[in-house]
Amino acid sequence: MGKADAAFILLLGAIPALILLHLYLAPYTKVEESFHVQAIHDILLYGIPTHNVGETLRAKYDHFTFPGAVPRTFVGATMLSAFSQPFIRLNHSIDRQLLARAILGLFNALSLLSFASGLRKAFGKTTAIWYLLYQASQFHVLYYASRTLSNMFAFGLSTLALRYLLQGPQSATSKTDRNRCRLSLRLLTIAGIVFRSELALFLATNTIFLFLTGRIGIQRDIIPAGLLGLLLGLGSTVLVDSFFWQKYPLWPELEAFIFNVVHGQASAWGTHPWHFYFTNAIPRLLLNPLVYLVGLPFALFQPATRSAAAYLLIPSLAFVAIYSIQPHKEWRFIVYTIPPLTAAAALGASYIWTHRTKSLLYRLLSLVMILSTFASFLCSTFILLPASSANYPGAHALQSLHSHAHSTRPIISVHLGNLACQTGVTRFLQMPNPPDNLSPAWTYDKTENETLKSTSSFWAQFDYLLIEPGEEETKIRSLSGPDRWEEVDVIEGFTGLRVIRPGEEAVGTVEERVLTKFIGENGAQVWRAGRDFARRAVTRGWWIEVRMDPRIKILGRASA
Repeated sequence: MGKADAAFILLLGAIPALILLHLYLAPYTKVEESFHVQAIHDILLYGIPTHNVGETLRAKYDHFTFPGAVPRTFVGATMLSAFSQPFIRLNHSIDRQLLARAILGLFNALSLLSFASGLRKAFGKTTAIWYLLYQASQFHVLYYASRTLSNMFAFGLSTLALRYLLQGPQSATSKTDRNRCRLSLRLLTIAGIVFRSELALFLATNTIFLFLTGRIGIQRDIIPAGLLGLLLGLGSTVLVDSFFWQKYPLWPELEAFIFNVVHGQASAWGTHPWHFYFTNAIPRLLLNPLVYLVGLPFALFQPATRSAAAYLLIPSLAFVAIYSIQPHKEWRFIVYTIPPLTAAAALGASYIWTHRTKSLLYRLLSLVMILSTFASFLCSTFILLPASSANYPGAHALQSLHSHAHSTRPIISVHLGNLACQTGVTRFLQMPNPPDNLSPAWTYDKTENETLKSTSSFWAQFDYLLIEPGEEETKIRSLSGPDRWEEVDVIEGFTGLRVIRPGEEAVGTVEERVLTKFIGENGAQVWRAGRDFARRAVTRGWWIEVRMDPRIKILGRASA
């Protein structure tokens, strides 16, 4: 086995390892992921009812209490629950939220590895290695690969679909290539129908490009692929979601599209200028500036790689350009374009690397690309990951409360404030109902009605509160009396990065905790020694660390 083969295999293993590492260090979820997480919890805990279906779902499942602005599909939650069951049977006490997310993360890792293998077959080992290096040094794809966003359910399918398009124009007339193109179109159709409607536009740009380049025909390929994808996607989502939502027939993504796009309600969540995806989102997702400042230009301007780069870039950039018309923009709406954009940059990097012995410029560029990729990896793993892992104060607050109050009363009632629910609290973290009278029974309230919350009788029913310090705490104390509540704990959360100047003391609490998870009890000591050496020998006292501020207070009913 040559060095290139060994490097390729090593990097193939790095992608799932890094995704699982991100999951391990940031195991909690936010409000954007809550629908799928709660759905997985309910399916695993209560099962899928076969009689008194409507009554059982309405009594036990979270989505009838908190339906959201539009219905979302249960297809992804059902699949993850099904794949989780064998592991739960082997170990009933396994962390089920972590398990379900690990399965999703590994599916997305598999799609990225398949894409890399396709690159190797189409463009060679060097291109595939640079692709994996770039992908491993990016943050968002690795961090969100295991997160139960509809976009990340769709991401694996879309990446697999793009992998099947990685045949160059020289194979446009082969039967095998046409079959792969049809499979790609079917996967994109299913992903768009079931999970994210914006993929309909991504499907359109890829279909038009394939047709214009002669790889597919309308009657022979487009219509059959579209009809089969439509049948499979629509059949699965309508059957599954009509059952769980008890509304017949129901196509959740169509309702979401009408609500967000046709009625323009997505703009209520904020708008951005038309160029946001090109000037902000894509550079942030690619992370390494040399990916788009060096890799992409070289791939497009060198005759040897121009055609291949165009095949990768044109459908994706056309999708981003057209989708930029939509005022509400988020990076996750275009995350499907990151594998092909990264692959195109890898083509440019591969060309530079293979010509490094022929020119001083290429030798210098090769060195700079290696250093920039290593710097991006360090930034992603040791700055962005710790910062993001510290952004779930709701989950940490609930766990702190459970450890503090678990045996204090036979029945413990808790009000979960809005920020706590948005930053990590899920049904997975709540204490289950005890099978006997020996353990306390926990009840959780998530009332959002401000009229109810403006009365003292509302707050009198709780033993503990998870609330934001500041105005909310002041309001509650004024309604309940200044001595009604006592402070149990204060949970800090990420509020930005702190620049430390020479002579100032670094804290590094989050970084120490993360490194302790890496290497064990000596992690904090290792971090402090490494940081102090770097400040002394490299940065001349300057440093950047995660800034933490109080985000959630745990208040307990004061003793009489």
